[in-house]
Amino acid sequence: MNKVQIKPEWSVLDLGEATVLNYERSRLGAERAYRRADADDKKVISGMVSDCEFVIEWLSTGRRPGNKRGIERRAAYQNERLMDPVRMQAFVQHSTAGSPSNLSDWEMFQLEDALSTLSPRERECYTLAHGECFSYAEISMMLFISKASVQDYVERAQKKITEALKSSLFLIQCD
Repeated sequence: MNKVQIKPEWSVLDLGEATVLNYERSRLGAERAYRRADADDKKVISGMVSDCEFVIEWLSTGRRPGNKRGIERRAAYQNERLMDPVRMQAFVQHSTAGSPSNLSDWEMFQLEDALSTLSPRERECYTLAHGECFSYAEISMMLFISKASVQDYVERAQKKITEALKSSLFLIQCD
């Protein structure tokens, strides 16, 4: 451990990696220093103690302290994953380049059926966003429309595809 002398009665210790144990040691050291400190130093040291407690909670739970809703508790529309992006990319590669893809004929049929419910502009934006992996900004520059319009087209396409898949008779392949 390296010691750095700041004041004759204070020293700083390098405790190594950012682990819960090392932050608990730092917190305990800061609490000891708080008890011996004068009024001016107590404000700074209490900030150090609360910072250590914040990091300890974050490291031990894996979540940011104070958040009311964690990433695993998103709203229903944020959890939707319409299709595997790899399948959509394989579909686009198969339809544009004529190259063999990892999609079966049945999967190609399902994707074609779902995409058939879209308007030409929605299909173009959706395919560029999810099949070609372009950002909304790149798509807006290519199609000479605003980013907000691209987002609207993609969101509308996602809703239509979701509805088409829910009401589709082709969800189960018959052998």
